[in-house]
Amino acid sequence: MKTLNQWLDEYAQSHQNKTNKTIHYIFVPLIMFSLMGVLLSISPWLMWLLVVVSLIFYARLSLKLSLYMLVITLVMVVILYQIPQLFWVSLVIFIISWIFQFIGHKLEGKKPSFFKDLQFLLIGPLWVLNHVLSRCNQNK
Repeated sequence: MKTLNQWLDEYAQSHQNKTNKTIHYIFVPLIMFSLMGVLLSISPWLMWLLVVVSLIFYARLSLKLSLYMLVITLVMVVILYQIPQLFWVSLVIFIISWIFQFIGHKLEGKKPSFFKDLQFLLIGPLWVLNHVLSRCNQNK
């Protein structure tokens, strides 16, 4: 299994363009939020399955980052339960977020990382979190 640094370094290779990085810092969390919202509106079990699998994956890479992700995820869940017409709101956010992601990668001139390995879909949120924490001197 790759280390956290290996995953983050490989993910960063296709995220060098300043605009693409900014797009990812905004829209990766929105994709995570909206995916959880879509799944929650279909079946809470589906959402919690995604959350548990993701947190186990994160814990194997970094206990510290997985704990941050747990808190972030729980805050997202609380917010999701407050949204009326959750499915449609989440679906619109999801679609718009992916449009921006692909625009960012067009600007970057590289395909999204998950085309190479689907696990990069889980790395994106960690990459954003690591960036935020590094700005606060709390990364990894």
